[in-house]
Parts: sequence; C-alpha cells; structure tokens
Amino acid sequence: MKTFLIQAFFIPSGSMEQTLHGCTGCTGDRVLVNKVPYWFGEPEPGDIVVFRGPDTWSPEITVSEPSNWFSGALLGLGRAIGVAPPSEDDYVKRVIATAGQTVECCDAEGRVLVDGEPLDEPYIYQDSPLGGGSLGREFDPVTVPEGRLWVMGDHRSASSDSRRHVTDQYSGTIAVDDVIGKGALIVWPLDRFTLLDSPDIQGTDDQGMPGAAAPMPLVQGAAAVAAPYVLGLTGAVPLTAWRRRRRS
Repeated sequence: MKTFLIQAFFIPSGSMEQTLHGCTGCTGDRVLVNKVPYWFGEPEPGDIVVFRGPDTWSPEITVSEPSNWFSGALLGLGRAIGVAPPSEDDYVKRVIATAGQTVECCDAEGRVLVDGEPLDEPYIYQDSPLGGGSLGREFDPVTVPEGRLWVMGDHRSASSDSRRHVTDQYSGTIAVDDVIGKGALIVWPLDRFTLLDSPDIQGTDDQGMPGAAAPMPLVQGAAAVAAPYVLGLTGAVPLTAWRRRRRS
C-alpha cells in the first residue's frame, strides 16, 4: 500500500499554512498522499505534492536520527502511518509551473507570472515581502526544464521552496521522478478532515484554453481517494489467503 498506492505524512512545518497546518513539536496535520494519479500522468499546476528534495536543498526541519535499530524501526513505522516527522529530505509544496513554462515574480500587483500571465492564488496565507533575499517575493524569469517542476509553499514568508534554490544547478526546480504523490486528504485532526483540491491557478480548462475549470464533485473526489484502498484490498486479500494456505 505504502509503496504503490497511498501513504500517510505528518506535516512538520508551517510552509503550507493555512492549507496544511504543521509545526515541530506540536499537533500538525496528517495527510494521505495518493500515488495513483501520477501512474499515467504528471503533476499539474495547483497540485499539492510530497517529494524528495534535490541534494542542493537544505532541510526545512531537523530530525534526530535513531541511535539504534529499535528506535529506527519505530521511526520507520511512525512515518509509514503518518504519526512521526518525515525525513529531512521530504517536502510538501504546491506545483506552480511545469516543463517548458517560464515563471517569474512579480507584476505590478505582486502576483507570480507564468508565461507572462498572473496566477490566481486564493490559498496564499502570508506573502513574502517585496525585495530580494532568499525568501523574497521577487525573482527573475526561470524556464522549467523538461521533467522538472517549479514549486512554492502557500505560506510564502515561511517556505524554503524553488525561490530559495534558484541559483543551484537545477534553477530551483525539482524532478518529476522525485514526486512521491499528490496530497489528497487531511485525516487528522478530525475537525480538519477534508479533501484537498487542485485549483485552476493558471486559468485553463481541460483543453488548455483560458476559462474557468469546474471544481471536482465531492463524490468524484472521494472516489479518487478511495481508489487506492480498493486496489490495495483487491490485491491484499488474495495474497493473504494464498499465504495462509501455504502455511497450512
């Protein structure tokens, strides 16, 4: 289930506030990450993704490494079910631009531009201040290479994302192959239980033409989240029965 279908993640930092709540040493959101959508497709602008950061990225959090095999096993189990902080190399951000697109900031209203058009980003919690700096709002145009993505946090003032690493060998982008899955559902705490949507931030419909994309119906969204469980059970039940017959 964890390898191919769905995985739980603990949100340890506030880089995706208010969409995802997280902090070190307190109760942050637990999110289910769906791996199925990217079996036959790639992340799209607006998607919330969990990924392994490039070697050039510095960690947003510090995680104490286990001192023995038992502690390591407990940490691995906690990460598998989303109750322990993730690896320092794991990040959660929102996709802003994909291969071939040019992203920059800002226009006269301080909005991020992709291919010269401003993005519609109602989810932004706290924007970065004007001016330069590692987390500043302004950055020069970057054309996203093939097979890579430009990602940013919703809490722009507290997110170490593509902007901070724009001077590295990848121009701040991440590899599509390093994406673990798509954020699908907040499962804890219960009062924040909700589906995570992918807003049409670039103002295009399914054919790539300007227009307002219709939101995904709740039933359809729930079905998309439930699909990995169904697939997992379909494969797990026969396998479990076969193993029991083999032991007998």
